[in-house]
Amino acid sequence: MMDHLVETNSVPSRLVEERLDEIRRVMGKADDDPLRIVGVGAGAWGSVFIAMLQENYGKFRGKVSVRIWRRGGRAIDKATAEHLFEVINSREELLRRLIRRCAYLKYVEARLGDRVLYADEILKDGFCLNMIETPLCPLKVVTNLQEAVWDADIVINGLPSTETFQVFNEISKYWKERVNAPVIISLAKGVEAEFEPHPRIVTPTQMIHRATGIPLENILYLGGPNIASEVYNKEYANARICGSEKWRKPLGKFLRQSHFIVWDNSDLITHEVMGGLKNVYAIGAVFVLAFLYSTGMVATLTKESATSKSVYFAHCTSEMIFITHLLAKEPEKLAGPLLADTYVTLLKGRNAWYGQKLAKGELSLEMGDSIKGKGMIQGVSAVKAFFELLNQSSLSLQHPEEGKPVTPAELCPILKMLYRILITREFSCEAILEALRDETMNDPRELIEIAHSHLFFQPWLLGQKP
Repeated sequence: MMDHLVETNSVPSRLVEERLDEIRRVMGKADDDPLRIVGVGAGAWGSVFIAMLQENYGKFRGKVSVRIWRRGGRAIDKATAEHLFEVINSREELLRRLIRRCAYLKYVEARLGDRVLYADEILKDGFCLNMIETPLCPLKVVTNLQEAVWDADIVINGLPSTETFQVFNEISKYWKERVNAPVIISLAKGVEAEFEPHPRIVTPTQMIHRATGIPLENILYLGGPNIASEVYNKEYANARICGSEKWRKPLGKFLRQSHFIVWDNSDLITHEVMGGLKNVYAIGAVFVLAFLYSTGMVATLTKESATSKSVYFAHCTSEMIFITHLLAKEPEKLAGPLLADTYVTLLKGRNAWYGQKLAKGELSLEMGDSIKGKGMIQGVSAVKAFFELLNQSSLSLQHPEEGKPVTPAELCPILKMLYRILITREFSCEAILEALRDETMNDPRELIEIAHSHLFFQPWLLGQKP
């Protein structure tokens, strides 16, 4: 199915209100009943997404209510409070806003160590803990989950995949008496794997469906090659909203802004899985670059190590092509979106940042994959999910040269090494270089040829019927 571009023009206030009226009509809202939009999870992208909706539609108070839920009680350490104070005082407009709202004094007191700030408290003033240097508009923040979601019309899932089922399982308790099911848009780009009754990937939209019983028709995925801070600062960006035609088309029109272009597509699960796949290889890319540059192994390379980037990129793209042939009926249609998302993640994504910090020794695996100031590093769980899924013997295929059965994971040396570095911790980060220098490693082109000639689409890997 072709992507459909949601028309883009500069949007006057009158047309913004018309779009709001249209989505209210589609959702059957009475004149005196506001459309209730709730963000669940306050990471960088989840917070930015809600802030964009607040800025665009929040002025129509009788027609729409926008709020965001995050857990309460997360204290801000003194170093972060000092950084926050510097950000505030470097921006006159922001400083004036906080003074007008009588909110500035608490930041002075926190800077001096006289009081403790909390993540939900600063989010009300527009500060996301994972993105301090990009202040947002003020937000309505709710720390009680039941209060936040019980009457929501549209729910934006900004949680990582590792938390999605647990939180939505809790939410399901508050929706038992509902007559009309809400519409849920998931922003999560992680995946999990399960192996009974057969191996398969489980995506966040599937987790939400299992946890709540909300019809799959009402659950959508929105993803694209976006860096949250840049999108909020109105850098040109695009995304796809994927799911049922009933909701993706009206929501695509509702969500789009002059700088944020939204296409719609019917292929929900495959796009969602590809959003997780790119995080796998983003982590490994920066292992390579950090070691090649910082240890001087290739002294003639520039600081950007363009040659080493191309070597790694050739191998990781061949593995991604190989994997998409297993997971998609028409993998060629995913090439553009997958490469675009991988590219932006390599440039500025948190998974690439995490790989760089590990390679330089500034972070360790013992610190876990939830990192202060960055949030959840979803590439770690994605490495585990993809490798363990593709290492199942039931997926074995005949090796074209050796003539013996091998699992798909055995044909993906980068994925295999990342698993042994990040999950089983058999090797240090330097081992990714050894994998690339292995003289027995095949030309990446050969893996693509295997994908075209030996692999076939396995719909049950995505929980679909053959």
